[in-house]
Amino acid sequence: MKKIGRLDRPDNFGSARMFENPILERVSRTHIMIPITMFVVFSAVSFYYALETSIYVGTGLLVMLIGYIVFTFVEYMMHKHFFHMEPDTPMKDKLQYSVHGVHHDYPKDKDRLAMPPFVSAAYAAIFYLVFKLIMGDFAYYFLPGFLLGYASYLGVHYIVHAFNPPKNFLKILWVNHAIHHYKDPDSAFGVSTPLWDILLGTMPKKD
Repeated sequence: MKKIGRLDRPDNFGSARMFENPILERVSRTHIMIPITMFVVFSAVSFYYALETSIYVGTGLLVMLIGYIVFTFVEYMMHKHFFHMEPDTPMKDKLQYSVHGVHHDYPKDKDRLAMPPFVSAAYAAIFYLVFKLIMGDFAYYFLPGFLLGYASYLGVHYIVHAFNPPKNFLKILWVNHAIHHYKDPDSAFGVSTPLWDILLGTMPKKD
């Protein structure tokens, strides 16, 4: 089991100071609704331009759904292989802690449950350029699906940390993420869906 985070905190409350510079420290934090709103707006703009293309809307909506599913796979792979990379060098250790280890130390810090707005905007721009290069006008449909997947991931991640689990089928999201944080960080990498954990064999082991 890889060590994620550095503290032995029974309550996991509090917040880490990541930068000595007060400006950098401030911009490293964000309210969760800022990036969610950004991704929804970017999705709406892209969808508007999608409707101006010659692509049949039914085909476009299917591409949009594929974009959403692709995001859930990217979410899983990034969480498993990047956020939980083996910190076998000082540089990797610092990078891993900055992007994810700090979240495992302070999972109740609501201001660090998403990347800062300027990073989120850069991500959206990079995704657009890559998708446009690969799939041409279909990118206008694919990008909204992908970004809405990103927005749903951020929303689910915030909710499972901020609220008690519901008494319905969605409870599995709370249970799996709690196991990932407090019991077995090498399982339950999917946050918005357990789909890829089920398919790739990383669901939490039953006691």
